[in-house]
Amino acid sequence: MDALIIDGVRTPRGKGRSTGSLHHLHPQVLMAQCLQALEERQGFEPSDVDDVLVGNATNAGDHGGCIARLSVLAAGWPVEAPGLTLHRFCGSGQQAVNMAAMGIRAGFQDLVVAGGVESMSRFAPAQPGEGMAVLDGNNHELREVYPFVPQGISADLLATLEGIDRADCDRFALTSQQRAAKAMATGRFDRSVIAVNNPDGSVALDHDEYPRPDTTAEGLAKLPPAFEVMGTTVVDPYPVSFDEMCRQVYPEIAAIDHVHHAGNSSGVVDGASAMLLASPDYARAHGLEARARLVMGTAAGAEPVIMLTAPSVAARLCLERAGMTAADIDLWEINEAFAAVVLKAMADLELDPEAVNVNGGAIALGHPIGGTGPMLIETALDELERRDASTALIAMCTGGGMATATIIERV
Repeated sequence: MDALIIDGVRTPRGKGRSTGSLHHLHPQVLMAQCLQALEERQGFEPSDVDDVLVGNATNAGDHGGCIARLSVLAAGWPVEAPGLTLHRFCGSGQQAVNMAAMGIRAGFQDLVVAGGVESMSRFAPAQPGEGMAVLDGNNHELREVYPFVPQGISADLLATLEGIDRADCDRFALTSQQRAAKAMATGRFDRSVIAVNNPDGSVALDHDEYPRPDTTAEGLAKLPPAFEVMGTTVVDPYPVSFDEMCRQVYPEIAAIDHVHHAGNSSGVVDGASAMLLASPDYARAHGLEARARLVMGTAAGAEPVIMLTAPSVAARLCLERAGMTAADIDLWEINEAFAAVVLKAMADLELDPEAVNVNGGAIALGHPIGGTGPMLIETALDELERRDASTALIAMCTGGGMATATIIERV
């Protein structure tokens, strides 16, 4: 049985700081407005929804409890509509979409909403002893086996091992900004983006506010490395620096080249997204017109200290299980967590850069962690329709050395 994609919506990405346009709105509200927008656009009965799956990578503070269920209630949907929160780090929202398709294709469900949310300006305060606990759970025995380091350090490690230099990363970042600026100017995001409203009904934000269309190569070249001090400083409770932890696992490198900075890494933003998936029988019975079908979804793991090499692994697995090859894919979305991540994946998969992130990515637009996956799928689908193309593959690296991947096909 096919899992049909009926529609998808997302909030604009607001700057992830106290002065950002979405900071004053609770993340449940952002997610709730996506649910309401889907209902308004498609006219389905919320009480028919078998589940609302929401990806979130924080699961604490304002994102605590079960934000999926709480967002359902905040949307004013019937209490009969359940919610489930999923956590696979950056891939949480994409995992939600893949699991929605699993439920439908298994015949367990007929109508599922899948999405994600992260208000990065409203993270819970750090707790004593926190740091890499987000990855190792303060399990010192595990840390002895896998000395987890912050993702930015992993990105610089990846670049060092792959011979990706600062100039490579900056060129990629500039292209992301230029493509995003063109996409926004020509309305390529308009179908998916909804206006987020304040409690009084006024518009809080109706466009992505993070991009910097005036970015130049000269400006990027002046930015200081973001992770050099962090990587070379010994901080309790770790006995050696993060760079030295990397060298313990990868002794072939003499030093880490810290090439990533604020301009070639993903932006810190607030945002939410949601997609409506249905079985063919439900869609026919209720007059819902499908835009695409979810062909295959996968997750994969790789070495967790370098952490960021699994997108190509997940993409290959997705293609293999779908009986497809890279040549069958018209468009690719590979999340721009860091420039080196996408450059590595493109090299592994031998991709044409002109088919990858054609409307920019998280370097320009921002990466609301749990909310990004469905946003990428929506962006890919909108662009497939604009080009009258057929297939797209979406892949994301995640914390802990994992990745998620999804293939969609227009119907």
